[in-house]
Amino acid sequence: MQIDATIASQPSTARGAVAVIANRRGDLLLHLRDDIAGIAWPDHWSLLGGGADGDETPAETIIRELDEEAGLVVSDLTELFEMRDVHGSGQIITFFSCGWDGDESRLPLAEGVKLQFFAPEHLHTLTIPPFIRDGINRFLAARSA
Repeated sequence: MQIDATIASQPSTARGAVAVIANRRGDLLLHLRDDIAGIAWPDHWSLLGGGADGDETPAETIIRELDEEAGLVVSDLTELFEMRDVHGSGQIITFFSCGWDGDESRLPLAEGVKLQFFAPEHLHTLTIPPFIRDGINRFLAARSA
């Protein structure tokens, strides 16, 4: 695993985890966040995930978050890399990847506005937090190599 060397203006020791979830076609599952003041990246498309509770490991965090946010249980999680959300929370975020081929409209979304699969070539049209976009691009570059 690699850590992005970029340092936040106010480094945080808080940690979180997100999952790049791809279906068989290579589309990526994104989560439209609520437009609520006080949350990180309101009204942005992001990856499912969130902050660690207590001393949770990144793997425990993403497993819990996928279940809590969308009722997802996946079996093929792969830890990819870490990046810091330098323009938002300052948290160190661990990126994971996995596959899932279900119907996103049937997931029990517990927070946010919606879940939707997008083909990678359409991601440039979406408002995505910079560190999430960087992480997705890094995942896509590694996948095509």
